Amino acid sequence: MDLTAQRELARLLADLRRAARQQSGLDPRLVPPDKDTAYRVAARVAEELGWDVGGWKIAAMKAEMQAALRTDSPIYGRVFAPFVKATPVTVAHATLLSPIPEVEYQARLGRDLPPRDRPYTIAEVTDAVASLHPGLELAECRFVHDQAFPPLPAILADGAGSGTIIYGPAIEGWRDRDVPAQEATLSCDGTVRRRGTAAAALDHPMAPLAWLANELSRTGVGLKAGQTVSTGTLTGMLAPRAGQTYVADFGPFGSVTLTFT
Repeated sequence: MDLTAQRELARLLADLRRAARQQSGLDPRLVPPDKDTAYRVAARVAEELGWDVGGWKIAAMKAEMQAALRTDSPIYGRVFAPFVKATPVTVAHATLLSPIPEVEYQARLGRDLPPRDRPYTIAEVTDAVASLHPGLELAECRFVHDQAFPPLPAILADGAGSGTIIYGPAIEGWRDRDVPAQEATLSCDGTVRRRGTAAAALDHPMAPLAWLANELSRTGVGLKAGQTVSTGTLTGMLAPRAGQTYVADFGPFGSVTLTFT
């Protein structure tokens, strides 16, 4: 995929984001041939938009979710600053692009993790985290989920389906609490629909954060202080409808509320 095609895809994806619009399928010549090319296009999308990067999303840390998302490794995408929001959040369902709410821990960085030759350890990454929050990721996709849905590299170029991340109050003393074992639930209109733990889905939220720091470092991109990283779903995915309210409940760690009008 030459630079001209990469730029064309980046302009298309930036235009779709600006217009909050989806399209069916993608011209095969614009489908990136591999993940590295896809991530380069995603960086070009950010340049085209000119929006500040407020954070990042991570998905598919373990084999089950990798199979569901058609990947053989974790994936990531940029989340833009206007779409990092505090709970509660209300959104108009009709303006969203195949929205999927996912229960996730979100880590806010207190210092930069710049690119470097030596890999970051989990301990180093943990030390860089200013706060950990209960949260929801509201994923969206610029491609319609139909028979023409393009291969994974096109989705990675689209920020791995990044949309909005919603965070709750910081979890007090999280470093000394049993984060992996804490059950989190996703409720719809008061009925629990999904349950999960970080232990089952991620091992610990710092594990995907360390993976992201090293993956970005490998490609010359760093994490920045103040960015919020949504570390991966604990409870799988649901498709919401207008009029519904979703609550991500982390028990003593807090909760996050998202309403679709």
